[in-house]
Amino acid sequence: MKKLKNKAVYTSVIIVLLFGAVAGSAYAIKAHINKTGQVNSAGIHQEQPAANEPASSAPEGGAPAAGESGVPADVSKGKDNNGSTAVTGSLPNAKRGWGLNKNDNHQRPDMPSSISSGLSKYGAYWIGPNQKAVYLTFDEGYENGYTATILDILKANNVKAVFFVTGHYLDSQPGLVKRMVDEGHIVGNHTDTHPSLPDISDEQIKKELQIVEDKYEQVTGQKGMKYMRPPQGEYSERTLALTRDMGYHNIFWSMAMVDWVPMPGGAQESYSSVMGNLHNGALILLHAVSKDNTEALDRILKDIKAQGYTFGTMDDMVS
Repeated sequence: MKKLKNKAVYTSVIIVLLFGAVAGSAYAIKAHINKTGQVNSAGIHQEQPAANEPASSAPEGGAPAAGESGVPADVSKGKDNNGSTAVTGSLPNAKRGWGLNKNDNHQRPDMPSSISSGLSKYGAYWIGPNQKAVYLTFDEGYENGYTATILDILKANNVKAVFFVTGHYLDSQPGLVKRMVDEGHIVGNHTDTHPSLPDISDEQIKKELQIVEDKYEQVTGQKGMKYMRPPQGEYSERTLALTRDMGYHNIFWSMAMVDWVPMPGGAQESYSSVMGNLHNGALILLHAVSKDNTEALDRILKDIKAQGYTFGTMDDMVS
């Protein structure tokens, strides 16, 4: 009997350890709800990693509000987690999470001038000019079987988009990335391993972006990437300054939804979420892993045009 009890305890310990290892290997899926009860875009950018990708360092419970420090004290003082002085150590490193209050009257979202001016200072964008044009972007952390269809739909509707890709995506889907470029789309940098940038040092940030640049050149034969999307929408003044110095524009969004998991309302919910929040200069974030987005996309593109909007490119917006 004693041997049986010992065996049961040993088995329980093994099960707990295995469960902990599996749980720790996945990105936390979170949705922040703002005071109006609407989904806050700051927390909707969580991509499921491939088996060989590291877990996200995003804190459970969500990113802190703008201006609050969400990183260790030594990082906020301009040091990385290993205690070494960062190149941009004189700049604030308080972590900020991206979030917007939605409205249902097709008005451009409100943005405090302190935030918009801070982004503009470093060439970052979250919305286009106040004109009847929209800008379509997709995030590609891993392939879920829908990107080829998305590219077919974009081609049929003569719409160009930006695809923000990770290092894993370039490794696993070089053919799709090459097709994006061949068909006139822009490929943006989404970092190699999808870390929260304020949590890592200047040199680590440079490495994360450079690895993607190198892989992009190997796949497409083209040098240079000038647009990036910070993982999880998390940034600081330090990360904006450093990445701008590297030649990048940080691209956030003015419209997004919880679309990396199946939507309760399916393709109709995807369609309604986009069309119900359409506004001048909308910078739309969609995840290409979504079956619902893919099924709704043709209708979305056609009806956006039917409402008199045009689709601009990132180069149009920045210029």
